[in-house]
Amino acid sequence: MLAILGRRHALHGPKRTGMQPHFPACPDERGPTLASVKNLHHRTTRMKTCTPSRKRLPWRWLAATAWLAFSSASAQPTLDPAWTAMAQKAAQDAARAAFGDRVPVRVEVEAGALDPRLQLAPCARVEVFLPPGQRAWGRTRIGLRCAQGTVAWRVTLPMNVKLWAPGLVLSASLPAGTVLAPGHLKMAEVDWSERDSPVLVHEPAAVGRTLGITVSAGAALRQEHLRKRQWFESGDTVRLTAVGPGFSIQGEGVALSAGIEGQSVRIRTESGRLVTGTPTGVRQVEVTL
Repeated sequence: MLAILGRRHALHGPKRTGMQPHFPACPDERGPTLASVKNLHHRTTRMKTCTPSRKRLPWRWLAATAWLAFSSASAQPTLDPAWTAMAQKAAQDAARAAFGDRVPVRVEVEAGALDPRLQLAPCARVEVFLPPGQRAWGRTRIGLRCAQGTVAWRVTLPMNVKLWAPGLVLSASLPAGTVLAPGHLKMAEVDWSERDSPVLVHEPAAVGRTLGITVSAGAALRQEHLRKRQWFESGDTVRLTAVGPGFSIQGEGVALSAGIEGQSVRIRTESGRLVTGTPTGVRQVEVTL
């Protein structure tokens, strides 16, 4: 009987002409039944088709994605304010120790934030340390480690350390090549940590020096702003001072190159030995043993 019905469907079914879009029949969710087989010839001419539709994402997946995004944006590391205060105090002490007592200094420490994705386990005792290679001031980092807890974590907290101390500043903008005079300079509190080059403090050390670059009014006068001085020529006889732990030895030698401020120079001693030193003044060289 099924064969006859199939033949009848083949004889009376609609003919296709040309190229027409074809959509697969929708699957019957209830599965085939005897009634559906008997009435197959009535359904073939009016077969229900499935048209392509846009896939819908499951609402559970969308909700989970939204929750994860919210959690990532709102999560903050568990950093006790007392730990931050400890790190700031350590940064302040390190800056004061490195700066020394050359002039009175005021230290400002601004603590940064850890990576918001980081979650720290509870800790009963936290230790502070200065990581190797970190600067004592400016933009640096202070370490925190858990010394007593379920997890021995270790992190570094970013810090911005500023050193405010007296220093020479320019009274007016001056171009490169200007020979400094007392009227060009005045004292003010400046941020020493703004640049690596040290700030000049004593006026006699600056008067008579020549600016190597243009410096704006109110800017701190730093060593890098001045042209390097030449203390002697190549071939000049210079005075050597060899400095060691608890002693110093003086002698003479001949310079094998020009003595430029801040640059090393080679000297041949009276015995013919070659040493390397640093020019410190007019025909003066210091050698560290």
